[in-house]
Amino acid sequence: MTPPDLDRWLGKPTLRVAHARKTDADVDAAWAAARSVLLRDAGLLGRLVRWRIPGTPAEVSFEELFSSPPFIVLGEEQRALISGLVGRIWTLRRDYPALSTPEEFQGWSKPGTARVLFAHWAVAVDGGGARLASEVRVEAIGVQGRMGVAAVRPLVRGFHHLIFTDGLGAAVRRAEGVS
Repeated sequence: MTPPDLDRWLGKPTLRVAHARKTDADVDAAWAAARSVLLRDAGLLGRLVRWRIPGTPAEVSFEELFSSPPFIVLGEEQRALISGLVGRIWTLRRDYPALSTPEEFQGWSKPGTARVLFAHWAVAVDGGGARLASEVRVEAIGVQGRMGVAAVRPLVRGFHHLIFTDGLGAAVRRAEGVS
């Protein structure tokens, strides 16, 4: 499997964060492990997600999180999950309009908001093992949207490494049977 085509959903991001981590586990075990990681298993990353999306329980898996409102599943492949979210991501309120279809995500253009794409996937690595990857893309819409995204950029800059250490790290440890 090749990485999913994210440009189809959001080709010109204002902000992009991508991380990948290798594991010795086979690709199916790695993907199963990644799908089962709970927010509580992901240390500070899990706590930050719960802070940014109030009311999210610590016992929810990342797969469940990205598959239910305020997120919308844009695409699922054998070893990939692509989700989207729209709204004012810089507020502490849950200001994320509900979307019913992937086409609504693609066509979202309300000024003063943003479109956010979340993609997670696993690919086999030559010689054995797998690579788990996670990418987030943000598109600011309008002047207020660009100002809002600029306001969260320092948070992203300061904490995006937690995707690698806490999120993907938990998945790799689980895939390799390490506590």
